[in-house]
Order: sequence, then structure tokens, then C-alpha cells
Amino acid sequence: MPQLVPAVVPAGRLGRSDQPALAVSAGLFLRPWELEDAPFVYEAYQDPAIQHWTRRRADCEIETRGWIARWRQGWRAETDAHWAVVRAHDGALIGWVALCSLDLAVGRADCRYWILPSVRGQGVAPAAVATLASWALDTVGLHRIEIAHPTANEAACRVALKSGFAPESTRRSAQLHADGWHDVHVHVCVQEGADDLVEEVPPDRPLGHVQRRLHRRGKDRLRDRIPGRQGRQER
Repeated sequence: MPQLVPAVVPAGRLGRSDQPALAVSAGLFLRPWELEDAPFVYEAYQDPAIQHWTRRRADCEIETRGWIARWRQGWRAETDAHWAVVRAHDGALIGWVALCSLDLAVGRADCRYWILPSVRGQGVAPAAVATLASWALDTVGLHRIEIAHPTANEAACRVALKSGFAPESTRRSAQLHADGWHDVHVHVCVQEGADDLVEEVPPDRPLGHVQRRLHRRGKDRLRDRIPGRQGRQER
């Protein structure tokens, strides 16, 4: 059956080539996962916050080795793409960032991420997410990338805003975690030529939390003006 609308990103643009490493500012880079990284992933998933917000745990290194194998297969299948966040000066693994639920035909993906407790509050997650979003929009040609996080996860909200993702909507009772159902904030970066200015405070956010936001295609990190928080590093 012929398609009336051409694919936004042609099939094979990812899977027919090797997954690239991506340079990030602030002495970081993103690289594809290796099976030998399984011990790191196992240890990371012992963190209570990662368990809570990702809704999974790792029971052994064999299990995380299987996860990594599937992450690598996702690149070839063009269903998802996972990177390790790595510190450049010593090669230490410090986090994970991914494009999930990839749909090249319509040009969209979900962005997800976590970092180790030891590096939270140092700008690592926003830098990694902004770099990945910029690459996905400008190099791959995706049209829309979403970040969806529980409203209770304020750190994830700060990362999304700092990474250039504009708040779009709230989904009521949309994610189930160990402590019950959560409302979910949705943030987006879209492939547009002009800046998007968002001046409204989302109705379910405290007044003064975010007064004014300016983001540009996922490439510019943090143009928010957050009263009383200038100069403060957030996760």
C-alpha cells in the first residue's frame, strides 16, 4: 500500500552505520555501550532513585549484560539508541542517556536518562541530553523528541528545562511506580527554524518556579530565568 506521506527519516539511516560517539562539553562524551560495561550498569541500578524512577532493578551482572546486548541490537533495528555518559579525562562511566521508542517514519523519539549519585548537581545530565537532542534533530533529522517524567521528579524537570526542552502538557495518572500512579510532565524539542518562547507557568507548577523560557531546537542549553536560583547547579 503506497504511503501518502514520506518518512521523515529514511529507514536505514541509523542501522546501516556504526553508532557514533558524541562529544559533550564540560569534559564529557557519549559512547555506545559495551558488554564489558555490565558491572557498572549493575552497580548503578542498586541506587534507590534510579530503581524508583526507572521502575526496574538489576539482580546480577549477567542480567545487565543482557540489557546491553539488547541496547546494541536496538541501534541496528532502529527502535532505540543508548549511550554511556563518560568522563573524558579518565574514561569513567557516570550515566546513561537514550532515545527510546524511535519511530523514524514520523521522526520522533523519547529521551531518557540517569546519572550516578556522585555526579548529580554538576550539570552532567543537561549537557548529555542537550548534546543527544541536537545530534538527533540536526544530524539524524528527527522532528520531535519528548521527555516525559513524573511531576514528583523535580530533578528530571530541571534537566529537561536546562537541556532546552519546552514544557508542553501534563498527562494525568500516566505512569505507575512503586508508590502508585503519577501525573507526568511532557517536555519537547521540535525541528523548527525559529525560537519558541514559552512565557506561561505550567498550571501545576508553583508560581516563580519557571517564569520565562527560551529554547531553540534542542541546541541551546538553559536560557531559563529561574528566580532565586541563578548560579546554582542543578541535577
